[in-house]
Amino acid sequence: MNNPANYERLMHVIQAPYISEKGTFIGEAYNQTIFRVIKNATKKEIKDAVELLWKDQKIEVVKVQTINVKGKQKRFGRHVGKRSNWKKAIVSVKEGQELTFTHLTKAEGK
Repeated sequence: MNNPANYERLMHVIQAPYISEKGTFIGEAYNQTIFRVIKNATKKEIKDAVELLWKDQKIEVVKVQTINVKGKQKRFGRHVGKRSNWKKAIVSVKEGQELTFTHLTKAEGK
């Protein structure tokens, strides 16, 4: 992580947390969090990015699972369109730790 280009890439790997009913259930039952990530992110990059963003809480990632989600086809009147494909990451953190989103700001890492 000492390479500046690599550090900058890690700051862009995670796009947003993915909030859903299933995601909330997974978070409560298995101590996991779901993120929307860039399409070409690897599991190692996702792990490093989570640990970098929550370095002040000393979060340790145990496991990362990734899923490629296909975009749905939608109709707009006579025209057929397609939503973009995207990648979902399910991140498991060490027992007793929890990811909180209250401390993150846009100036993180500067």
